[in-house]
Order: sequence, then C-alpha cells, then structure tokens
Amino acid sequence: MYAALKHPHMLLALTSGVLFVLRGVWMLLDSPQLQKRWVKILPHVVDTLLLVFAVGLMVQISQYPFVDHWLTAKVFALLGYIFAGVVALKLGKTKRVRGTAFAVGLLLYVYILGVAIKHNPLSFFA
Repeated sequence: MYAALKHPHMLLALTSGVLFVLRGVWMLLDSPQLQKRWVKILPHVVDTLLLVFAVGLMVQISQYPFVDHWLTAKVFALLGYIFAGVVALKLGKTKRVRGTAFAVGLLLYVYILGVAIKHNPLSFFA
C-alpha cells in the first residue's frame, strides 16, 4: 500500500514542479500560453491529487505535522511555496517582484524535496 501511495505522490510532485517552472518561464516571457484553459486548470488538479496522496501517505506511515518535525517543515514550506507562486503568477505588480517570487518558489520547492527525501527539516543539509 505504501508504494501505491508514494510513487504517484512522487510523480505528482515532479509534475507540479515542472508545471510551476513552465508557468514561471511563460510569465517571465509574457507568453500568451499562460491564458490557455489547460494551463489554468491542470496545475490545480495535479496539486489537489498531490495533497490527497500526501494525506494518504501521512496516515499510512503514521507521521503527522506538528508531531513529526519534518512534516511540520514541509507544511510551512508548502504554504510559503503557494504564497510565492501566487505572487509570481498572479499578484506581483512588477516583473521584478514576480521574478523574485518565482525564484523563492523554486528554492522552496527544492527545500521541500530535500525534506521529503531526508525526512529532516534541514533538507539536503541534513
């Protein structure tokens, strides 16, 4: 059961990151691709499924945010990643603000991957 949850979760995490990079690059290039219907819908579907599998994994391994430090770190980093993504792709008033938020979002994404791999809030520095 663990692998049946973990592997789709990992694939969805990779897909989510690829979509974020793609949308971020399109934002930086002022591409009209950002206005396409699938670009507005698919990331939300992927991220929703990612969270569903995350909850399933959490229950499967009996580790929970605010109990296990690494999951707490992932939750807070995820909130920061979401905020950075919203600023980068929607709320940022200038290209500089959006670009900075995009870079912060990428750093948080990499941090989250490290926490997931190491099961440690120090991420890849553990």
